[in-house]
Amino acid sequence: MNAPLAVSESTLHDQVRDEGFAFVQGDAMRGLVSHIAPLADWDTFAASWNALEPDTYLAATGRFRRRRHAVFAASRFGHVEPRPHQAHFQTLAYNTLQGDIARWFAPVLPEIAGGATMSAILDFCRDIFGGLSPTVETWHVEVHQFRIEATAGVAGEPTPEGSHRDGVDYVLVLLVDRENIASGTTTIHTPDGRPLGEFTLTRPLDAALIHDPRVFHGVTPVTPLDASKASHRDVLVVTFRAA
Repeated sequence: MNAPLAVSESTLHDQVRDEGFAFVQGDAMRGLVSHIAPLADWDTFAASWNALEPDTYLAATGRFRRRRHAVFAASRFGHVEPRPHQAHFQTLAYNTLQGDIARWFAPVLPEIAGGATMSAILDFCRDIFGGLSPTVETWHVEVHQFRIEATAGVAGEPTPEGSHRDGVDYVLVLLVDRENIASGTTTIHTPDGRPLGEFTLTRPLDAALIHDPRVFHGVTPVTPLDASKASHRDVLVVTFRAA
């Protein structure tokens, strides 16, 4: 693989503005986020995916994943502040599988939600997404920790709702860990289905930034490389919606 090209916030800003999405390799993403603040607790942050809870709503459809959820508020020039734990809600227009349901998930652990890595990632998102929408004064921010597991004969579904939009303004999808997993390719489409790009998040901090009103995104099912061993795909998803 070629060495990752240098990436600046200006480059990402222009790419998301012009194309509706951007892919950032992990080394470049680490540099961008660490420029805001050191990822001092990264190991603890990544290990917290081992403590995610089953998504009981998805289990009702015969599927399986683990997750935790948190809500924040961000102002254009201020810090990203935590908000009381609340339900996650999407309309059927954006989630035909589980729309129009107020879904309560286990909260992100306090030490993770308020830790150095999460804070740096959220501040990075505030700067990038705020720069793309400079007239927005405040943002409603949601954070989702996801673990998708795959077993022999049963593929894991990172996006069980298929190619979709989230009903927000901007989305960050950031890979935290990938163990014994094949596939899991992120696909980007126009609303009428025309493919715009695809890439696979394979290394920690590989990331996708998405302008949600403009493009659809999805991830292909994942399967274990070695069926005799445990496998998982851990991602952090951050959404920003104008409050």
